Amino acid sequence: MTVDLELPRGVAAETALGFHPVPWPHGPAEQFAAGRRAAGAALASAGSADRVVPRAPDGRPVFPRGFPGSISHTERLAVAAVVPGARAVGVDIEDTAVTERMARFVFRRRERQTLLAPDGEYSPGELFVAKEAAFKALNAIAALGDFVFWQIELSRPGDALRASYGGASVPVRVRSQTDLSLAVAIRR
Repeated sequence: MTVDLELPRGVAAETALGFHPVPWPHGPAEQFAAGRRAAGAALASAGSADRVVPRAPDGRPVFPRGFPGSISHTERLAVAAVVPGARAVGVDIEDTAVTERMARFVFRRRERQTLLAPDGEYSPGELFVAKEAAFKALNAIAALGDFVFWQIELSRPGDALRASYGGASVPVRVRSQTDLSLAVAIRR
């Protein structure tokens, strides 16, 4: 699988992305391994000598000190983002369509009215990955308690989405191409 997905516009220049195809039979074990390979590639690109990303007891990936990152995957492709010096990073990639029913559940009325096309500029898939990436970046600090990604509120106060929950917020940049939506959230 060739990957031509690029970073969303406005993402910090020091952001390193790594991709790895998920081999057949595309199950959870293959997705996990592909995610770790993508993380290793992102860490190498970011300049880390340590390229191993073990799993914490709660299942989260544990990136080397000074190289916070995040991993996501579809059934066929894994991606990892690493941003040296950031407090937390969230990445999400999706290749599935967000149905109208899902959109009504996951997005608040204001988000549907102001951010979704035709009135807004985002597709349902882009807003979905934005919430998932923001959840990872906000939850990585573990100061916000238990919450689920759809409780995050998205707004567009400037040239990027802003995701907020519990008094904390993070900018989120999204990009779609080749039937994939990618979002990166970086918490400084």
